[in-house]
Amino acid sequence: MVTIKINGRKVKAAEGSTILENAQKLKIDIPTLCYHGDLSPFGACRLCTVEVKTNGKWQLAASCSTPVEDGMEINTESENVRESRRQAAALLYYRYPTTVAVRNMAEKLGVAVSDEAVDGHDCILCGLCVRTCREVVGVSALTFIDRGKGRDMEEPQIGFDPAACIGCGSCAWVCPTGYVTMESTGDKRIIWNKVFKMVPCAVCGKHFAPEDQLRYISRKTGVPFSELTTCVDCR
Repeated sequence: MVTIKINGRKVKAAEGSTILENAQKLKIDIPTLCYHGDLSPFGACRLCTVEVKTNGKWQLAASCSTPVEDGMEINTESENVRESRRQAAALLYYRYPTTVAVRNMAEKLGVAVSDEAVDGHDCILCGLCVRTCREVVGVSALTFIDRGKGRDMEEPQIGFDPAACIGCGSCAWVCPTGYVTMESTGDKRIIWNKVFKMVPCAVCGKHFAPEDQLRYISRKTGVPFSELTTCVDCR
């Protein structure tokens, strides 16, 4: 354990934990659009900025990716912090003015937004879907595609590998803007424009999971596919 000070309050923190994790334990509200406690930090949105005192000097840092150190002093409410978050939110709003989640965050942090009614769901490149697919699901069907030699693209984007995707829908669940969508109708599920065949429950007959997902689980665990065809309600 290490001793840190957050907003003047001295607390014990687990070595290797991040500023954001400790702030959340103290019920300190720090905004973010690219963070999830079960995923590796990414620091894309820069909304979680705090001030950290290092060698007697205060510096801005992303709280989601900055580990605590013994004796560290942290300020989550200074004017510099508020202005940094406002600028980060303003930049997001400038790039994605019709995206509801971005507009709501910008307004919360003091950015003036238009009064027009909008319902946008842009990809803000937060990386949550990519990290979830890789770190939780373990299939890496989603990747970042950046600008580079031989790539005719104006902006980075999310690349989708239909051969690797199992249709679990974790990316849609974690997406903060609604850009990733999933539609389930009867015996079909559509995600990233790929159609998946849904498996009916062996007991009640309700279609409850993509066949590709159950076969993936069967391969990973060694449990026969036939033993996975019962829905949660009927087990």
